[in-house]
Amino acid sequence: MKQVDCVIIGGGIAGLQAAIQLGRYKHDVLVIDSNQGRSTICRCYHNILGWPDGVSGQEIRKLGKLHAEKYGVHFLHDVVTTLQKESNHFYLETEQHATFEAKTIFLATGLVDHLPKLENLVTCLGTDIYVCPDCDGYEVSGKKTVVLGAGNTGADMAVTLAYWSNDIIYINHNQSAVDVTKLDELEKHRIKIVYEQIEKIILDEKQHFAGVLLKNGEVVGAERGFIGFGGNKINYELAEAVGVELTENKHVLVNPRTKETNIKGVWAGGDLAAHSEQVTIAMGDGSQAAIWIHKRLLEQ
Repeated sequence: MKQVDCVIIGGGIAGLQAAIQLGRYKHDVLVIDSNQGRSTICRCYHNILGWPDGVSGQEIRKLGKLHAEKYGVHFLHDVVTTLQKESNHFYLETEQHATFEAKTIFLATGLVDHLPKLENLVTCLGTDIYVCPDCDGYEVSGKKTVVLGAGNTGADMAVTLAYWSNDIIYINHNQSAVDVTKLDELEKHRIKIVYEQIEKIILDEKQHFAGVLLKNGEVVGAERGFIGFGGNKINYELAEAVGVELTENKHVLVNPRTKETNIKGVWAGGDLAAHSEQVTIAMGDGSQAAIWIHKRLLEQ
């Protein structure tokens, strides 16, 4: 059983930033990553300092891994299945039956977006179709935009985007009910709602988003798209197993100053933690947690 100072579970933005910081402290760090999460599917982030033309999640992950390895951080492509605390140490087992003992843990297991299985959707994510209005609402400025969503969640997304565009159509993919108050908001912003299933995403000759084809054969042309389905899956199971306190919607609660959870020796950050889901915030979480992990390791 290999013993390390810190095991980081999740190699996304928060996990990588924590790994870099801990590597610079010269700690023995292992990142266990299954290569999933929002950063694996976003083809272009536009709101990150230093990338005025945007950068893909995969590029950040690739560069972040190289950066961390420069400081001696080790990586394992695997899935942690068991996390237990005994006395002041933690014991982990993976799908590939590797076992580890760690003095500290940083949970960065993230979430999985609830995306419909539509032809050409993944091709457009982060370039013409988006999931986060705080990140990419700007990208629909003055553009004809369709919201691909369901029920109240999609209605809320459409109303939010009305800040940037006055040409929005909301396609209620599964025809689920929308509250009267939200219908009033849609009408106030002159947002048309269509109760019809989406057949596929339409691409133009340059493989850019051009609209959607509905099940009834109707084509809704547009320049941009947004996802509004709700129901994202938080990867909270390991946190729960070790006794970490969760919110009602399964995000992890952390100390805002240190990012440590209620379980001593366990920190968390990124999309798993209870706050706005942003790349730059995830980076901050990773650095902040690493600084306090370092302090704890010095105590030990």
